[in-house]
Amino acid sequence: MKIAVNTRFLITEHLEGIGWFTYETLKRITQQHPEHEFYFFFDRKFSNEFIFSSNIHPQILSPPARHPLLWYWWFEVAVPRALKRIIPDLFLSTDGYLSLRTNCRQVIVMHDIAFEHFNDHIDSLATKFYRHYTPKYAQKAARIATVSRFSKDDICFRYHVSPEKIDVVYNGSNEMFKPLTIPEQQVVRDQFTRGRSYFIYAGAIQPRKNLIKLFLAFDMFKKKIRSDIKLVIAGRNWNYHEASAVHSQMQFSDDVIFPGHLTRSDLSRLMAASMGLIYISLFEGFGIPIIEAMNCNVPVITSNVSSMPEVAGNAALFADPHSIDDIALKMEMLYTDEFLRKELVEKGKVQSQKFTWQQTADGLYECMMKAVRK
Repeated sequence: MKIAVNTRFLITEHLEGIGWFTYETLKRITQQHPEHEFYFFFDRKFSNEFIFSSNIHPQILSPPARHPLLWYWWFEVAVPRALKRIIPDLFLSTDGYLSLRTNCRQVIVMHDIAFEHFNDHIDSLATKFYRHYTPKYAQKAARIATVSRFSKDDICFRYHVSPEKIDVVYNGSNEMFKPLTIPEQQVVRDQFTRGRSYFIYAGAIQPRKNLIKLFLAFDMFKKKIRSDIKLVIAGRNWNYHEASAVHSQMQFSDDVIFPGHLTRSDLSRLMAASMGLIYISLFEGFGIPIIEAMNCNVPVITSNVSSMPEVAGNAALFADPHSIDDIALKMEMLYTDEFLRKELVEKGKVQSQKFTWQQTADGLYECMMKAVRK
């Protein structure tokens, strides 16, 4: 069978959420199914590290698609031309887009539709594109894969898609995220926080991630506890000026540490040496850092909304992301109760086993085969 794949998010040293999903699933699917031929569609020069096996045939489709007008051209002109030339049995797109101008059967991975809920970090043209085309993609696709039951219900409700058409394919967690020994943890603390204990936030720095309330809650927590604990913000900066302004007004602003760009290895070490992950986002389709923390034997505080209770199960402290008081209280509970921390770590070990990239790859492959058999 011939399978064409949108791989434009496979970019060396720039893999993020969708890129990692694409990398981890396709690496396994292509290697474990040598009976199929895979045609990878890149939108720029690619690295051979992404040619996982001999049954992969890379293609570069121009131009690089990083703007709504170029998105349209790439998916509605370049991709249909390539599909017409190859005549595949299936086109897989892992980044929430597909082609409306082809009769080839298609599977789309819709990680979430956060733009329908929060669009204040997306420019207006991109928002218009998403809101116009994503419902059309949902109808056009032979099947849809998404990363949580919450996202499945959201897609069904907003776009009037039958639940029978959607498969839940949970994310996995990078294998680098694993526990550190106590001496190894101290080395990390010496490197990043002058030897002090710290909470960590891991993720993008943008409005949906709720950094403003995190800063205010940390200030409240510090005023009450009077501890030297730090807060490490490990994420890519989106020039979120409102959060920067709030940070500058914090009483304990010097205790908030921004380590800047981190390699995956450094991020995993920072996570594993922390006292706890504070992930109180307003909306997530999944929330991979929750599982990464659990795999590091790190307790988690997360939000009680969207997909986060589904992902964390009984292995996290849940906070109301709209309540500074509640977030600060959960920080206090985690900081002061060693038994609670140990209990959450043990529950996290069990919960995290439900989410592996092999399970993700198996689920996505089965979704693809359902589309072909349709």
